[in-house]
Amino acid sequence: MSDLLWPGDHRAGDLFTDVSVVAAMIRVEHAWLTALAELGVAGITVPDDLAELVGPDDLPALAVDAESGGNPLIPLLKLLRSRLRGRNTAAAGWLHKGLTSQDVVDTALVLCLRDAIARIRADLLAQVGALSRLAEEHRETRMAGRTLTQHAIPITFGLKAAGWLTGVLDARDQLAAAGKPPIQIGGAAGSLAAPAALAGGPVRARELVAVTARHLGLPAREPWHTSRAPLTRVADAFVTCTDAWGKIANDVLVGARPEVHELIESTAAGRGGSSAMPNKQNPVHAVLIKRAALAAPPFAALVHAGAAAAVDERPDGGWHVEWATLRTLARRTVVAGAQTAELLAGLRVETGKMLATLHEARPGIDAEQQSITPGVAPDQPYLGATDEIIDAVLARAKGTV
Repeated sequence: MSDLLWPGDHRAGDLFTDVSVVAAMIRVEHAWLTALAELGVAGITVPDDLAELVGPDDLPALAVDAESGGNPLIPLLKLLRSRLRGRNTAAAGWLHKGLTSQDVVDTALVLCLRDAIARIRADLLAQVGALSRLAEEHRETRMAGRTLTQHAIPITFGLKAAGWLTGVLDARDQLAAAGKPPIQIGGAAGSLAAPAALAGGPVRARELVAVTARHLGLPAREPWHTSRAPLTRVADAFVTCTDAWGKIANDVLVGARPEVHELIESTAAGRGGSSAMPNKQNPVHAVLIKRAALAAPPFAALVHAGAAAAVDERPDGGWHVEWATLRTLARRTVVAGAQTAELLAGLRVETGKMLATLHEARPGIDAEQQSITPGVAPDQPYLGATDEIIDAVLARAKGTV
């Protein structure tokens, strides 16, 4: 999968592609069949090759046929059953028994989100390392602080990097809190009626769910057909990530302006060139990261809108709007995370230019210092609790607070 109009989409690889979504739905069906067999509900031999029954060549027809039933699982089941009957007739008869479409689609979404979360966590870890190094290395690198686009007071670039790091740590923590969405199995109306009838009672029905969850590596939980917090939490965590990365990108874009020239994005592999002006070196990663930060919040809002539109025991449209929305948000967050990690790893800090700009901003930039301690020399440190703030953020990054 690749998106020509979203440069960098290839970085997300096969995450949340049609192939991976179909594979995730088949994994759910296979895990359920396995649970039915393990608990003695179904006397069958579970096929090992269920995933091999459907291939990439089947995707166009599945996509077209999904319209008739309103979701992609219905044509997938038809295809799986037809191909399984010739190999394992008993298993074909038990396929999907006790489940409903929403169980499989929801749990497949969770599996795809889990893979995306793992990728984002890895990039957040790399970002924490790069930002920790920048904050430590530039503790004493003085520069002009800016508020409302104007010079404010002297700060250090180490403090700015610590501010970036704080945003990334907040994103890491929120992703960790949301990063274990559970299995979603409830049957046709969230009551586990069919599983209970199959298994012989509600306790056994819940055992079926627990065993299925174990095979998928997911937490078990009561049905959440119309309570969509597991998905809205993940969407919110993704946006917290892009918010933090957008702040970094914005500062780099300002610092990379030729008239500022305090930060320079790596031009490795010819990155940042112009089609018409060979003299230009555009901060292209920062531009693309900012793009993602601007685009992400409406997708999370749409997931919330779907949750708010939940009605009865399965939403009519509110559920359906989640699928492509979560796919797009997840892939774009993965892309932006990788681009941010790469941006920070190659970021060049022009310390001489920072100091020169600070000197040029005097005496105005020292106005607050002079109003509090008149007559103090401008080059005397006026950095407040900068070191203590940096130390506190670095300790948090190391997990010691």
